[in-house]
Amino acid sequence: MPRATLADLRHAERILVYGVTGSGKSTAARRWGERLGLPVHLVDEEVGWLPGWQLRPVAEQRRLAAELASQDRWILDSAYGSFRDLVLPRAQVVLALDYPRAVSLARLVRRTARRYRTRERVCNGNTEDARQILSRDSILLWHARSFTRKRRLMRRWEADPQGIPVLRVSRPRDLDRALARL
Repeated sequence: MPRATLADLRHAERILVYGVTGSGKSTAARRWGERLGLPVHLVDEEVGWLPGWQLRPVAEQRRLAAELASQDRWILDSAYGSFRDLVLPRAQVVLALDYPRAVSLARLVRRTARRYRTRERVCNGNTEDARQILSRDSILLWHARSFTRKRRLMRRWEADPQGIPVLRVSRPRDLDRALARL
């Protein structure tokens, strides 16, 4: 399948926004959803996390993801490995945010610091505290552990001639330009 075009995105009714942790998937999904008139679903909120930073059981994640993916129109801001097999076949286009590590890590550090400072509630009422930020389950460590794997996955999707069309952007300004051209 050729690389996706803006026309593919403009006409798609089911879009998966995918990227490394901290790349801005939720923000991108909201912006594209607003521009295209598609309902946006934030996976961390709706599928992934319960209060107390408890990860929702996989069976429940899969059930919720299947419900979302079965809808006719949507933008999802991610697809965990636990349910990606349910989402990817229904997506018409993947918008892949393949930014350099320095970009996504800097965004993640700023976002984490802001959330810590403001006690902003995310993911079903959770807040980021010092214990969590410095733990083995830290979002910053998750970025380090998952970065290479997620980038390889996006590039593998893009290279697959039988796969879903992928519009891979390498810089935030490329995403902004694409959105402006819609």
